[in-house]
Amino acid sequence: MQSLVKTIIILLFTVIVIPVVSFYFDEPLNDLQKQTLTHLAYMALAAALLCFTVSTATGNCSQVDKLWSVLPIIYVWYMAYKGNFDARLNLMAILATIWGARLTYNFSRRGAYSWKFWSGEEDYRWAVLRENPALKGKVKWTLFNLFFISLYQNALILAFTLPMLILFKSPGTTISIGEMVLAILFILFVVMETVADQQQWNYQNKKHALLKEGKKLEGEYALGFVHTGLWAKIRHPNYAAEQSIWIVFYLFGVLASGQIINWSMAGCLLLLILFQGSSDFSEGISATKYPAYKDYQKRVGRFFPKLF
Repeated sequence: MQSLVKTIIILLFTVIVIPVVSFYFDEPLNDLQKQTLTHLAYMALAAALLCFTVSTATGNCSQVDKLWSVLPIIYVWYMAYKGNFDARLNLMAILATIWGARLTYNFSRRGAYSWKFWSGEEDYRWAVLRENPALKGKVKWTLFNLFFISLYQNALILAFTLPMLILFKSPGTTISIGEMVLAILFILFVVMETVADQQQWNYQNKKHALLKEGKKLEGEYALGFVHTGLWAKIRHPNYAAEQSIWIVFYLFGVLASGQIINWSMAGCLLLLILFQGSSDFSEGISATKYPAYKDYQKRVGRFFPKLF
């Protein structure tokens, strides 16, 4: 409960303070940036209202989850279009599309999508949160769904793609060596996330197959949670890779602007905070389900390997 409240406070602080401070201390947006950002904001608002309406009508709050990997592809290609398909914008859009296609596939094989787009598997964490005393009850949950699940998360999805707008200030520039290095890093982190997700998929499928056959869980399956491969080095290698992907995306704007800090930093910062809170919440559930999980937490780092 305390960690949930702390995370919400930090998120609200960041989403308000960072953009405001950056707006006043960074260079003002030009007309094309303002126009593009306005159009994108309308798209994000429409997506948020759609998610809220569908989730309220169906009781399935994973509508944003379904769009998490799809909307960024729409946003980045719209920015590429508004930027006259500049080579650097095209590169960033292609990278984001690779990320989105992979994540969409990973989400779809877990039963998240259906021809009835409003149905599909709901993330188990929403069911747990519904029982939280701070959110339990129709009115509380409806407000949480509207402001956090639907509006806030859709704003975040847009925010971490916005470093592309920074490149609008220097159109027609060719792709630099630095940008090629960033592109390689981006792909490497996508590969890391793919491997981590596949390892988790293999583990969980095998574990559930053994349980379905009535067999005793032995060996690596005895603990009940994936802890081998990349998961032996980091407790959340997929989360670590996902955060790194969007930090690299932000660095494209840093190279273009020459400024280490610019207004588009809000997106990756908010993502880092969200994953901190999300991993806290997920680990709290895992620690109650699996007796060995607390020892795993002591031995293995959350997002970075423990050196000592």
